[in-house]
This record gives sequence, C-alpha cells and structure tokens, in this order.
Amino acid sequence: MSIRAGSVELRPLRRSDGDRWQRIRIRDESGIAPWDATSSLSWADRHNRAQWHSHRSLLISAARRGEVLPFVITLGGEFVGQITIGGIQRGALRSAWVGYWVDSTKQGRGVATTALALAVGHALGPVGLHRVEATIAPENVSSQRVVAHLGFRQEGLLQRYLDINGAWRDHLLFAMTREEVPGGTAELLLRVSPRLGPDGFPLR
Repeated sequence: MSIRAGSVELRPLRRSDGDRWQRIRIRDESGIAPWDATSSLSWADRHNRAQWHSHRSLLISAARRGEVLPFVITLGGEFVGQITIGGIQRGALRSAWVGYWVDSTKQGRGVATTALALAVGHALGPVGLHRVEATIAPENVSSQRVVAHLGFRQEGLLQRYLDINGAWRDHLLFAMTREEVPGGTAELLLRVSPRLGPDGFPLR
C-alpha cells in the first residue's frame, strides 16, 4: 500500500529503485555512514546492484512475516529515501522501532518529518501498534529535531547500544504511544505544519 501527504509519499520498495538508491547513498556517504551499521564491506560494495536486491528481498521477506513495514520515501514521485517500521512485536507489547534516511539534497524541506508522521500514524493506527521508538546517536542533532518536532519523548540513554560505524555507540531513546496522538496521522501531520503549500511541501 501507499500513504501520501502532499508531494511526499510512502510506497513499497521496487526492484527498479536500486539505481537511485545506489546513486544517492554513495553520493551521501559522509552524511549516512556515521549513523549506519558496521560492515566489513566498503561503502561502494555495500551499495552495488546485488546488495540492493538482497536488501529488498530481506525486507520483503520480513514484511511477509509481519516483522517490518518497509517503505520508500518519494517526493513528487521521485525516490528520495527510505523509512522502516521494524522489530514489530505483538501481544502485550505491540511495539516497534522506526528508522529513516533522506537524500541530502531534499533535506530541510520537511520531507523526513512528513514521512515520519505518515509512518508512525500508520503504525499506531491501522497496524494496531501501541508504541513506536526511535534510537538516535547523541551527535545526530538533525534527526533528534525531526522526532522532537512530532512530539516524541526522550526517555533515556542506551549505553553502547548499537554497533555503528566501527564501534559500539550510545543512543538516545525517544518514544511515542498511541495515547499521545489521539488524532492519528492527521494530528501528526498538523505537527509537521498546520498547512501545506501549493506544491505540497510543508510551510514553515
């Protein structure tokens, strides 16, 4: 399924997205690599055509098992990033985490915040989750601003939490529960901006 607000849309991953994914992530290595999982492969080897097909296949398989909700972020129909609701737990917990990245040339226009609002609203609404978490490195101030803008609460510091860029890194824990957004996706989108411009971008 696809979810849209203005010119920002979340849709399933396509085989044809590989070239665009590869170009953006290789170009934006300096902005993405500091927050990315440790790997023995070079950045270029991690972003070749075979890696895209493997990455997509793993996400689709996990989605079929109900473990993740993987989306591509598009802007005016153009691939500009990804957002994933992952680690989905049911039962008494009904929780998941969210992770995302956006093309550096599209940042600063509310794209990541709008994509996050759509994904979290979907997770806490139709998907039936109660809680969504985001873990962000203390140095990643821009990502902290995105979650704070939507009303995520900072709950604490997770020490040596993830193996990122060659070391075990501390992460700040942010979270939101369904009770904090009774209006669902519509309320979250209003937190992005009370209105959209004629091109569909949030007005600041």
